[in-house]
Amino acid sequence: MQVDLPGQLSGAMVLADQEVSVTVPATSANLGPGFDSLGLALTLYDTVRVRTSDTGGIVVDVAGEGAGDVPLDTSHLVVRTLLSTLRDAGYGVQGLHLSAENAIPHGRGLGSSASAIVSGVLAANSLLPAEARLDTAGLLHACSALEGHPDNVAPALAGDLAVSWETDGVFRSARAAVHPRVIPVVAIPDVELSTASARGLLPATVAHRTAAANAGRAALLIHALTVDPSLLLEGTRDALHQEFRAPAMLPSARLLQALRSAGFAAVISGAGPTVLCLADGDAAAREAEQAMTEHLRAAGSGENWRVLRLGVERDGARVEGHQR
Repeated sequence: MQVDLPGQLSGAMVLADQEVSVTVPATSANLGPGFDSLGLALTLYDTVRVRTSDTGGIVVDVAGEGAGDVPLDTSHLVVRTLLSTLRDAGYGVQGLHLSAENAIPHGRGLGSSASAIVSGVLAANSLLPAEARLDTAGLLHACSALEGHPDNVAPALAGDLAVSWETDGVFRSARAAVHPRVIPVVAIPDVELSTASARGLLPATVAHRTAAANAGRAALLIHALTVDPSLLLEGTRDALHQEFRAPAMLPSARLLQALRSAGFAAVISGAGPTVLCLADGDAAAREAEQAMTEHLRAAGSGENWRVLRLGVERDGARVEGHQR
């Protein structure tokens, strides 16, 4: 589909005949107790290819997840992000062809919106002349500001486990290498849940004792993910958000409870409704897959879920580009 690019033909233009390919991993935020601060990069990817031209207009093609549902004009999240990032740098583009191949499910708590924002910012940054490009810290802040928080965009950018925070309006993150025994297994339902809806169920305040206990589990989780995966079950215990959000995703909540009762380190991925299990080694990952499948089959909803064994993405987003 081709549409015009209103308001993009003034000021400096990025060069035509540039091609950029950006591959961004899925992410799982929170990981139980790490609410709005922890995120893990997963081996499931969206790929965006961008080509600039000297003819006006924009062409958007989408394949895979979201095809037929997402807009094919300047309101497409990747396009909107790309154009705003160029505009913030003082540039526009005469013509643009964007092709997206999506494997990250939308509205399932696996960072699809963060992936789109990271794709748009990285693509725009690559199209800019070298002197106008953002550095690593600038990219993190730009993506976090657009997303509203850094817990998904940080691991999408850098890979592995990201511990993120904000100070005086500036978003920052530290990357930590996940222990090689940790294997993520996900159960993805065929229904979506908006992050805004899930956040609306959270209480305005919690008891000091609850917050302190949750902080201890979050600290333990970082140790479990990076040093001693045998502590993952204890480290993933949450007191801040999952119980309150359960009414919005009862099948996920029941699966979560069943898995944890059986000794699996299961959490709600992001705002849900995907359930993530952090397995300690190959045998535990196989057992988690089996436990998920059996529970869902017994609940009569197995055909409405996908159970996938993934890996931890180590390097984060990848950008390839050249001028023809």
